[in-house]
Amino acid sequence: MKIMIGSGRTGAATVLAALAFSATLAPVGYQPAASAQTVPESTEVRLRRIESELRAVQRKVFPDGAGKTFVPEITPPASGASLPAPAPTAVTDLLARMDAVEAQMQRLTAASEENQNHIAKLEARLAALEAAGSAATNVSTPAVQQSPPVSAVPVPRPAAEASAPVKPVAAKPDATKAAAPPDRVAAVMAIEKPATNDKGDDEYTYGYRLWEARFFPEAQQQLLRVVQQYPRHARISYARNLLGRAYLDDGKPGTAAQYFLQNYQADRKGDRAADSLLYLGVAMNRLKEDKRACVAFAEFRQTYPSELAGRLKSQYEAATKPVVCN
Repeated sequence: MKIMIGSGRTGAATVLAALAFSATLAPVGYQPAASAQTVPESTEVRLRRIESELRAVQRKVFPDGAGKTFVPEITPPASGASLPAPAPTAVTDLLARMDAVEAQMQRLTAASEENQNHIAKLEARLAALEAAGSAATNVSTPAVQQSPPVSAVPVPRPAAEASAPVKPVAAKPDATKAAAPPDRVAAVMAIEKPATNDKGDDEYTYGYRLWEARFFPEAQQQLLRVVQQYPRHARISYARNLLGRAYLDDGKPGTAAQYFLQNYQADRKGDRAADSLLYLGVAMNRLKEDKRACVAFAEFRQTYPSELAGRLKSQYEAATKPVVCN
């Protein structure tokens, strides 16, 4: 390749400008080649430069070599780790205290039944002894009259003894075992008991009809039979709750509270668990336990907000009206 150089300063400046321009185009180590290969070689050089820069970045980010793994910030808990015990709440304390009340009432009920049994036996023995003494007096009196004493003046019997014969004392009937009046028996018998293929539902429906007719003792017996014989029936939540209602309407809030609490604890998602928790507060209010009633009402509001705003809204307003909660 021939380069024509002019004379003077103009030629030298032209040569220097051409060399500077060619230096800016060709990188270090660049070897000129044919004009057809200039573009592919420039692209190859740029790719090599990018790869070298990427390797430099990798050496900065991964000083120990590529493929290093990092420990995750969030790790699953160990399989053998135990969950912390839930903190005690006001409802937990209420349930524990209600269990204690239930146990105490059971002991009191058992002691009362034993005392009634002893009293009935003593009264029966007393009546038998007085009846035997009266019979012995009536038998011995004619013999005395037939065999007067040897003295000349017979000793007469006192007038009070002759005019007031001894009468046996009849035993007092047990109020719990007293026979129901005939009209009540007839009214109870008039309530129809359904007969379908579902015996558990038939028994519950019959207990509901007894409660609806305000035959509360009969409804208690019938619903208790349902709870004991059909503990896994679909109506069990209804039966336990209605059993508590039967005792509550019969003026026995202590026993009613036991069944309400039992129904709520057994299945909090049951069909009538919300009703039982609400009426547990009612029973506590009737027992003059307003603090416990407020705890039950607060738990009802927290656990069953949909029932509070819907089906049980009017019952809740009526139940909480006589109770003042902080």
